[in-house]
Amino acid sequence: MSKAPLLDLLFRHIELRDPLAPDEKTLLQDAVYRRFTVRGGMDIVREGDTPDHCTVLLSGLATRYRLLPEGARQFTALHVPGDFIDLQSFPLKLMDHSLGALSDCELASIPHTALMEITQTRPHLTRVLWKLSLLDAAIHREWVVAIGGLPAVPHLAHLFCEMYLRLESIGLAKDYSFALPLTQEQLADTLGISPVHANRSLQSLRGDGIIQFDGKTGTILNWRKLVDLGQFDDKHLHLHDEKPGVA
Repeated sequence: MSKAPLLDLLFRHIELRDPLAPDEKTLLQDAVYRRFTVRGGMDIVREGDTPDHCTVLLSGLATRYRLLPEGARQFTALHVPGDFIDLQSFPLKLMDHSLGALSDCELASIPHTALMEITQTRPHLTRVLWKLSLLDAAIHREWVVAIGGLPAVPHLAHLFCEMYLRLESIGLAKDYSFALPLTQEQLADTLGISPVHANRSLQSLRGDGIIQFDGKTGTILNWRKLVDLGQFDDKHLHLHDEKPGVA
């Protein structure tokens, strides 16, 4: 199996912010030891696991989540293709949350031993991995602010803005249309509200002619209204950073 195109979306994700040398891409590609698929609704890694590898999402939509004592779920992140979805398991080891596949997901695993070799010998790639972790943290901070500070409809508008830009930046969305395979229950778990409230929020955005959404595809009909309603600023995505030289 050729691995040449395998991590293409990861490389696009990285190079929006920091260029990679050809040998760095080869090193990361050669570190992949397994390619596998997880069906939608199944866990990729569970809270309490101690994985010996990190995982890159190649296709599909995944979530980072915690189970609450009464059995409800709270999504704390949505992951798109090109994301290193559990990079924190390399330095932290014990998973304090779960990662689940929201749709059928194709994934690639890179062993911790390979990442250890990279961090010991390749300073620029080490900084790249660090930057990916910091980007996850920046998006998470924005989610905390949105869930705590925005009513449901503006929060949903904010989510649609963010997901479109994340997908558009790596070539997986255009013309304000993008794949978003989320049920209303999963959307509720993302926003931290009930499914009924999630449905009403969707109906509000639809009724105002701002979005279309069928549980699989989102289409933004009025980007400016969506941005204004969601009080959206893309600085947390760091899509416009100056690109430092390769060391």
